[in-house]
Amino acid sequence: MQNNLNELTTQVRRDILRMVHKVNSGHPGGSLGCAEFLVVLYNEIMNRKEGFDMNGHDEDIFFLSNGHISPVFYSVLARTGYFPINELNTFRLLDSRLQGHPTTHEGLPGIRIASGSLGQGLSVAIGAAEAKKLNNDSNLVYVLLGDGELQEGQNWEAIMYASAKKIDNLIATVDLNGKQIDGATDDVLPMGSIKEKFEAFGWDVLEIKNGNNIEDISKGLLTAKSLCRNKKPICILLNTMMGNGVDFMMHTHAWHGKAPNDEQLISALSQNKETLGDY
Repeated sequence: MQNNLNELTTQVRRDILRMVHKVNSGHPGGSLGCAEFLVVLYNEIMNRKEGFDMNGHDEDIFFLSNGHISPVFYSVLARTGYFPINELNTFRLLDSRLQGHPTTHEGLPGIRIASGSLGQGLSVAIGAAEAKKLNNDSNLVYVLLGDGELQEGQNWEAIMYASAKKIDNLIATVDLNGKQIDGATDDVLPMGSIKEKFEAFGWDVLEIKNGNNIEDISKGLLTAKSLCRNKKPICILLNTMMGNGVDFMMHTHAWHGKAPNDEQLISALSQNKETLGDY
């Protein structure tokens, strides 16, 4: 299973690179950094049903709060059967269902919220988790946030609310890559210890030291699931590398929102050999 997930992750990276290159637009850095996480989440961890409906009754549901990393989300959704893989070829084109930030008005399967404005996804996820409790639905709600996104104040209202209301069917993952569009998060607006902040707000906090390792991610998510329904929301701190898998995109914020040119695409793809077939 792990080999299959590694192969899928490689293909997802190829999808990301080709999508943003084609339109010379998009956010490859964070997308590449979260490829392993979303591949594991959708293919090993989440309880998913056949087909898609917006309500998500009787299944786990996921919300992408940092919506600018839509390329990785679209790739994983397509390659797990939500919509045709060849639709990835329409990324960011006029009238496409695959816009730069996820939207709902075109009815793209797998997308439950528009997440272009940062800071809102956790609030929505908490509402969905409360709805599941009211509906006696024992499944879980997952949400992914960026570390720079935590500079948005609405998150901290939501974090306070979730613990106060004992939202214990919620797993919030923070992508800790230490980078945002203007530089390192510690240079733009230092947040101190995110772990200590979540704990002070009454959350159980886990840390995945290598957020680009399939096995570590799987173990971390399974541990988080085991801690649910214990009167506390769960936070996972996922240590990732922005631009992971492409040597010239790593260790820098420069590729947060910049597409590779033709030569750079060839180099990047050569580091991620085709496994499952491009779209």
